[in-house]
Amino acid sequence: MITVSGLTKRYGKKIAVNNASFTINRGDIVGLLGPNGAGKTTTMNMITGYISSTGGKITVGGYDILENPREAKAQIGYLPEQPPLYHDMTVKEYLSFVYNLKGCSKKENIKIKSEHIKEVCEVVKITNVYNRMIKNLSKGYKQRVGLAQALIGDPEILILDEPTSGLDPKEIVEIRNLIKRLGTRRTVILSSHVLSEVQAICERIIIINEGYVVMDAMTDELSENMGPNSRYGIRLAAPDEDDVAGVLASLIGVSHVEYVGSYEKGTRDFIIEADKNVDIRRVLFDECAKRSWYILMITPLGMSLEDIFIQLVDKNSEAKQLADSKEEIKEDEADVGNNEA
Repeated sequence: MITVSGLTKRYGKKIAVNNASFTINRGDIVGLLGPNGAGKTTTMNMITGYISSTGGKITVGGYDILENPREAKAQIGYLPEQPPLYHDMTVKEYLSFVYNLKGCSKKENIKIKSEHIKEVCEVVKITNVYNRMIKNLSKGYKQRVGLAQALIGDPEILILDEPTSGLDPKEIVEIRNLIKRLGTRRTVILSSHVLSEVQAICERIIIINEGYVVMDAMTDELSENMGPNSRYGIRLAAPDEDDVAGVLASLIGVSHVEYVGSYEKGTRDFIIEADKNVDIRRVLFDECAKRSWYILMITPLGMSLEDIFIQLVDKNSEAKQLADSKEEIKEDEADVGNNEA
């Protein structure tokens, strides 16, 4: 559906995106994850054709975004981080304007304007504010109107840049659920630096840092491919005076123990990190049985997405610093050689 090959974007000496390549298939829900300034928005803007690339190639549905922009863009619905709204219009007026702007009346598969707009409003649940001025809407409703404009024309691809930015917790959950529903019949690309959001919505994650693609994997595969530890959450019923954390930390194969609180009366919860490929559950059971401690819960946790993200970003930053240092050394050596000549 979308193919990105060797994508690069330069702003003078600054490289915002560096030789990025990936493919997104029809029906995928993909998260672009990375810290602020990593290159996520720049990548999305190039995919949508909003800005041109310095190098590389992007095809959308088989069409080159630069050579056949009209055909490629017709397949995309785009919601920037700041929704492109006209605040002095009503929702009805704005969506009618977007319908005309996208030339929907010329598309054979699109219903007449009133029916199509009504259908979109029902999907994103803004029917109750249809005749209200956009400037008078809450942040959450403005975000929904932004999603509605992206859905006008029934695009096969939705590209959403920080879709829950600035929303309250209730609005965040509602928008996440809406995106999940929309993804059942569309390809979705979601950009965010919020780890829990990407993990909750996306089936696949592409992590970008300093312009580089540093990881591309299915969400549930990330923890299997990364990190030196296996993690377990356990809940124990043990006497308060016992040094439970110390005993757990002394077990063979255990590298770290963290007390995380008490969520049931008379119990304590811990996170245990063990050496990779070491299953400490049997040893843990034997030790607890010997001390008459009751294991009420034990859950394999793997490595958290946050741990993976930090590890990948740190590794990539170190590699980039090393590469930059080598480049500076080469430039210095070249300058010395020129001076000697």
